[in-house]
Amino acid sequence: MRHGKKVNHLGRTDSHRKAMLANMATSLIKHKRIITTLAKAKALRQYVEPLITKSKNDTTHSRRTVFAYLKDKDAVTLLFREVSEKVANRPGGYTRIIKMENRLGDNAEMAFIELVDYNEVYGKTVQAEKKTTRRRGGAKKKATAEAAPVEEAVAAEEVAVEEVEATPAVEETPATEESSEEKKD
Repeated sequence: MRHGKKVNHLGRTDSHRKAMLANMATSLIKHKRIITTLAKAKALRQYVEPLITKSKNDTTHSRRTVFAYLKDKDAVTLLFREVSEKVANRPGGYTRIIKMENRLGDNAEMAFIELVDYNEVYGKTVQAEKKTTRRRGGAKKKATAEAAPVEEAVAAEEVAVEEVEATPAVEETPATEESSEEKKD
């Protein structure tokens, strides 16, 4: 029985599991996000989050401790320079696991694990872009919109001209206007 044993062995020997998690942690630090199975992602979260916490304190001892886990100088440098600055104010929870569709070959549950502070989609500074819809006849609307102020100016001039001419005009009855419009058609 496995009472109280909380480590997921992932079907591997101890040395294989440690090497795999070290490689996955290195890839996560370098690329900021990776796609793997859900079980490996959960195991990786438990492996990498204490290392990120250690990277907040930039001492020789903590660098050597992290290097003993990762076994990659470039990843350790990235972790202590870039990642630790981004997560300086965060009290934990440096990674996010998002479930994806099952893998086609063996139907394994897949997941997307990423460093939280490096996601552009969920970032605080992301602003929604204004969507524009394109429809037919956009040029016609634009032309009428530009012509409307010109027509208003012409109408104002006509009113001024009519006021100047104070000659009495013969008013037509509405019936004659309708009949003249019918003749034109």
